[in-house]
Amino acid sequence: MSKRLALLVPGPFGSISGGYGYDRRLVEGFRAGGHEIEVVELAGRHPLPDDAAEATARAALEALPEGVRPIVDGLGLPAFAPVLDQLVARGGIGLIHHPTAIEPGFTEAEHATLKARESAIFQRLPRLVATSRLTADRLPLEFGADPARIGVVEPGTDPAPRSLGSGGPGCAILAVGVLTKRKGHDVLMKALARLPDLDWTLTIAGAPRDPVHAEGLKALAQELAIEQRVTFAGEVTAEALEALYARADIFALATHWEGYGMAAAEALARGLPLALTAGGAIADLMPKEAGVMAAPGDVTSLSRAMRRPIYDRALRAEMADAAWAAGQRLPRWTDRAEAFAAEIDKAAE
Repeated sequence: MSKRLALLVPGPFGSISGGYGYDRRLVEGFRAGGHEIEVVELAGRHPLPDDAAEATARAALEALPEGVRPIVDGLGLPAFAPVLDQLVARGGIGLIHHPTAIEPGFTEAEHATLKARESAIFQRLPRLVATSRLTADRLPLEFGADPARIGVVEPGTDPAPRSLGSGGPGCAILAVGVLTKRKGHDVLMKALARLPDLDWTLTIAGAPRDPVHAEGLKALAQELAIEQRVTFAGEVTAEALEALYARADIFALATHWEGYGMAAAEALARGLPLALTAGGAIADLMPKEAGVMAAPGDVTSLSRAMRRPIYDRALRAEMADAAWAAGQRLPRWTDRAEAFAAEIDKAAE
């Protein structure tokens, strides 16, 4: 049965990130499956909402036609705390990439505010859909959500051509992720700065969601004397991102926490060796033969782990073969929307 849905998400909806990419593909899938879905962009500051965020959340909910089921992206959910009764009455669904209360960069008081808002919301919504089992398991333990009202719909991947690599002589490293503290780009740069004897370059593709942090990353590159090796590509188009994947030799992300790790999955789908930190569900994506892994925030161990694949092209080739094989086993996007629709149906049971 076709559904009438609305996805309520902080704007701009075209932002380049794993979470927004998931949301866009979900919308495409719903429409391809014959469902009606409207995208409503929320203004204001998120996830720690200001007055504008709360006002736009209220207005967006009130403007929805009768019979339209709201799906709220977790990044925007805290803004709905003042209108939680109305959201519950409309059968609201929470789309949880990861709880925002675990985001680094907030003060202790701000973390407590987010934790209180998310706990109240998670405990009352008819259905929560997480993008990984690890995130789903965390919601009852830390936020008091009912396990019976939690489902999981992991992201998909598209069939993609295998990355050809840079062709050398050096090693081209690609990191994809918005410029926020959680993504650990500073950790990655510090780790690479300890390898001045190796021939490497780093490209970081991602929107400066936290402008202060983004400027701090550029200053850090200068401080580490690696600014000539590091390119901040900013928010790139899909075509430009595809080209970056195609020319990379290693995909790296020193994340502190990932609800799934879509950018790493996309790298696997293209046969790229990975250099990751085990922050959240991303650790479950990579077979050990497909790359190297370190503890989140551990600059020393990440630097040591990356040294050999950077200089050893034969090892990179072996890792690339393992990555390609693993990437072909990942879920595809073709059935993700219907899997999500099935989770919505469970809310009414």
